[in-house]
Amino acid sequence: MIEYRTATLPELKLILDWAGDEGWNPGLDDAEAFFAADPDGFFVAVDRDDTPIAAISVVNHTPDFAFLGLYIVRPAYRGRGIGFGLWAHAMQHAKHRTVGLDGVEAQQQNYRASGFLHAGGTTRFTGHLTGQHDPNIRRIRSGDIPALIRMEAEASGVAKPTYLQAWFSGASTRTTIVLEDKGAVGGFCTVRSCRSGAKIGPLVAADTEMADRLIAHAATTFDGPVTLDVPETSAGLADLCERFGLEAGFKTARMYRGSSPARNHPTYAVTSLELG
Repeated sequence: MIEYRTATLPELKLILDWAGDEGWNPGLDDAEAFFAADPDGFFVAVDRDDTPIAAISVVNHTPDFAFLGLYIVRPAYRGRGIGFGLWAHAMQHAKHRTVGLDGVEAQQQNYRASGFLHAGGTTRFTGHLTGQHDPNIRRIRSGDIPALIRMEAEASGVAKPTYLQAWFSGASTRTTIVLEDKGAVGGFCTVRSCRSGAKIGPLVAADTEMADRLIAHAATTFDGPVTLDVPETSAGLADLCERFGLEAGFKTARMYRGSSPARNHPTYAVTSLELG
């Protein structure tokens, strides 16, 4: 007997361990910020002993927008329809909202069958950087957070206020840095330690010169490789990643069920592929 139910925070931590097993390299302190975004937005399929065997998230960011991610079925339970049953259960949480996802390109046809349409792609860039301290870059202050949430919404095309409030509030392994330009915020990025190296996301900058400075400064805050997930609309940032010597890796397809928000910012990197 398989049952579907809402996941707890400890179970979300387990799900992120599964994501690590799948090679997705989640952040070390992602769980609390993810859960804060929508505590009712994480779901598991459980066996007769109430042991989770599959997971998915459908996080409601606003009354009009939700994001789907963390869709994982444990290897021993694949091919039995468990994942699709959990998908159908979780999608009810979104109700009438537009739902976005970042899925591997090979699964596009399956997502289309569930009403999702392709709206672009994202490329993961990974590699080692030589850090360079910038005296005009500082750590985030609490008063910066509302402006940064607005800047990210303008860049990504959708607002994620509760999620980003928690994300920008930081953790022991996650911090946000801000580049000031003429007394205003010209750009910012969040850096979080992961199971391997670190990820930068979101990154929003007025131009590629500011993005260059932010990435170089961010590299002074951690050891190991860095990863950025760059939408195809951010060609300037993709070019910058290549100049840094970062290698293009796997790609995901951004798809939406419902109205497709525009992601047209030239220097923008995704916060996370799990929650958008």
